[in-house]
Amino acid sequence: MAEYKLETATYTIKTSASLGTLLLVKLKKGPRLFLPEDEWFCSKIVVTTPEGEKLFFPCYQWLCSHEEMELRGGKATKAFEDEHPLLIEHRKNELASQKSYFQWASTYKGLPYHNAFTPTSVPLQLRMPMSRMNESKKAVYAGLLEVKLKGMLGSEESWQSIEDMKRIFWTRATKMSEYVSEHWKEDDFFGFQFLNGVNPCLIERCSELPPNFPVTDEMVKPFLEKDSTLENEMKKGNVFLYDRKTLSGIPAKPYNGEKLTVPAPLCLLYLNPEKKMIPIAIQVHQQPSEENPIFLPSDPETDWLLAKIFVKNADMMTHQAISHLKNTYFIAEAWAVSFFRNFSAIHPIYKLLIFHFRWLLHIGTEARKVLLDTNGMFAMSLLGLDGTRELMIRTQAELTYASLCMPDNIRARGLESIPNFYYRDDGLKIWDIIHRFVKGVVEHFYHSDSEVFKDSELQGWIQEILTRCFLGDKSSGCPETFQNVDEVVKFITMVIFTVSAQHAAVNNGQFEYQTFPPNTSAMLRKPSPTAKGQSSMKTILETLPNIDETVKVACSLYVLALDYSDSVRLGSYPEERFQEPEVKQMMDDFQAELVGLSEVIKARNADLAVAYTYLDPYQMKSGIII
Repeated sequence: MAEYKLETATYTIKTSASLGTLLLVKLKKGPRLFLPEDEWFCSKIVVTTPEGEKLFFPCYQWLCSHEEMELRGGKATKAFEDEHPLLIEHRKNELASQKSYFQWASTYKGLPYHNAFTPTSVPLQLRMPMSRMNESKKAVYAGLLEVKLKGMLGSEESWQSIEDMKRIFWTRATKMSEYVSEHWKEDDFFGFQFLNGVNPCLIERCSELPPNFPVTDEMVKPFLEKDSTLENEMKKGNVFLYDRKTLSGIPAKPYNGEKLTVPAPLCLLYLNPEKKMIPIAIQVHQQPSEENPIFLPSDPETDWLLAKIFVKNADMMTHQAISHLKNTYFIAEAWAVSFFRNFSAIHPIYKLLIFHFRWLLHIGTEARKVLLDTNGMFAMSLLGLDGTRELMIRTQAELTYASLCMPDNIRARGLESIPNFYYRDDGLKIWDIIHRFVKGVVEHFYHSDSEVFKDSELQGWIQEILTRCFLGDKSSGCPETFQNVDEVVKFITMVIFTVSAQHAAVNNGQFEYQTFPPNTSAMLRKPSPTAKGQSSMKTILETLPNIDETVKVACSLYVLALDYSDSVRLGSYPEERFQEPEVKQMMDDFQAELVGLSEVIKARNADLAVAYTYLDPYQMKSGIII
């Protein structure tokens, strides 16, 4: 799409004739004679009748030449509330057109369905602004140019030292990225990241060791509270497990003739008396054997560092493919396709969610083109493209409704009482604020459970989500139908939380935590150690990605975590779609609550050595933008 010169204007049309009962407004843009065609973006039409009544018709769409558009005004309504034959017919035709236009597609069997558009066929009103696209391209090109000028781009050499990796960019370092590069070796910082890093979604409280992880008291006693045992600490709720069994058996991509294996680690973590989460045992692969030893903090330093590097390699591959791409982008895209297919623009849920979903279809098409391309970031990981797809398909069964609802997820993982768990603390507060807002809006429009049950558009939305996102798996817990108001409130809360807060939690820290390879890397060039006492710092440098692999991933991560100049924060609704004053007041209250939470988080962070900023509402976008 070409760059547009944007001009804003207000047009006034006057008439003294009575308009009668105004049901629809038609818009049509004629051709530009002897001039290149252009598109107009209409925000809204406000009609003041000769009798003094003010009627509001929201639009917020691009209008092309010869295109005719019909707009409904007035308050938000559900289908069963329409009485006038013209409005009933208009709504019927609108939904038929939407279902014909927004088609489902499936690239990989076993993964959520997505939209059938190509990057160039996404409709104008759902495309990201060109200013945003250009901002993204500029960031990519600037990063690639910098590393090229430094002689890093294209270099297949190993890094000569850990210090050299700290100087990839001249200006892009942040306080947090510098902290990561200085503290990556420390066990408590390693453990901290499972709670407050970029992937705080996977550890669980451990009450019993898996049979394939034969950790003994003798192994870990030096790291436990004095005179305690592993069994006692598990009973007290101080032991946690990070288990990436879903990676087991997935082949590594071919790499320079080297036979590599994908780590599928088990990592035992301990909440020590100082209330710090530390790793106390690591097994890099699932099946115990002499060639797959359990590494301990008391082992030689580079052995222990290598074991942690392999854990973080598994974590980054899982984070990028599952926590980030599949469990925010892909599932939200499925929700959005069903949304556009099933809701009329006059429906209250459409008005509530459209701004959270606006760019999702465009982003989905771009993500599949860029991230899953043969030259994309996943192709540069140890899994490669084929392994990444296999991992996503394997973990589809783990995608449950409860796993997407933060309060349920935290309880299921047994993480209610861990201290200094800021992702949980901030996230639950945001969940509650969103829930109160959604409850107010939904209850304003649904006065009884029976109204929910007979809302055909609402029911059509959730039915397609079950079949196209959760692939018809009723054991996922996704509702087959909405039975009552509370179910609708919870589901919409989950949707808004996922595209705003959860996406922020797993997206915004990528550059800071994952650019420095010793802390987190998607590619490792040597097999995991099969014995203790045989490694050195040279081994670590030969295992970490080469210079070219490092800088290409760093450029990608910078763009993914970029805070764009036109970002709209959660709680802001710049499009005036609701005319109901009660709902407008709810939006103001929602925004005020988020501002208050932001102030609380900033005050807490001021006293922390490692601030947790990713769920500060001030830094949180209203939807998945990129």
